[in-house]
Amino acid sequence: MAKQARKTNWFAIWISVGILIAIGLLAWLVVAMNNQASAPGEQPVAANIETDSGAILVGDAENRLDTYVDFMCPVCGQFELSYGPSIETLVDEGTATLGIHPISILDRASQGTEFSTRSANAMYCVAVADADAALPFMQTMFTNQPDEGTTGLTDADMLSIAELVGVTGIDSCVNDGTYMKYVAEITELTPIQPGSTGIGTPTVAVNGDAISNSDLPAPDELASLFN
Repeated sequence: MAKQARKTNWFAIWISVGILIAIGLLAWLVVAMNNQASAPGEQPVAANIETDSGAILVGDAENRLDTYVDFMCPVCGQFELSYGPSIETLVDEGTATLGIHPISILDRASQGTEFSTRSANAMYCVAVADADAALPFMQTMFTNQPDEGTTGLTDADMLSIAELVGVTGIDSCVNDGTYMKYVAEITELTPIQPGSTGIGTPTVAVNGDAISNSDLPAPDELASLFN
């Protein structure tokens, strides 16, 4: 007597195929998300910006003074109040080119709003749109600096400040955080002051060499840094 042929369990087969497809799609999704996370952020491109260093350049002198600032940092606000006018004079007199580096180390101090990163992003948005507005924007941002530990300024607030210095049409750049990932990447390149163990703000570099804040001369003697 012939053996009865075994019926093919197509239901089980299709279930297995579906599981394999699901696993494949999950693996593809994980790879895609990892690639997206590791992709470099969009860089701000303009003649006044060094994308490799993050410096927003003001002036065209041979000597270079670089400042690394976080818009949430209260000491940076004090530094701008004390040294800002003297630095601007050095630029205006052709003594030094200023390289402004808006960085982000104090996101933890803005109640989850990422103000440090958002404000640095806004600075790049302004610098790309209008090179001449970059320094006035930074100055006005510090004039309106929020207290550390608050939520910081909103995107709308920063767009209003941009408008005060003559820049409009950057709403999507600010609201979408176009350069926020770039800010995070460029922050890691901040030089460490002599005697320090990590990145701090404000940090000042003279012709490429970071100096200790304790070695800064009085504001009216800043030119001596280039003697």
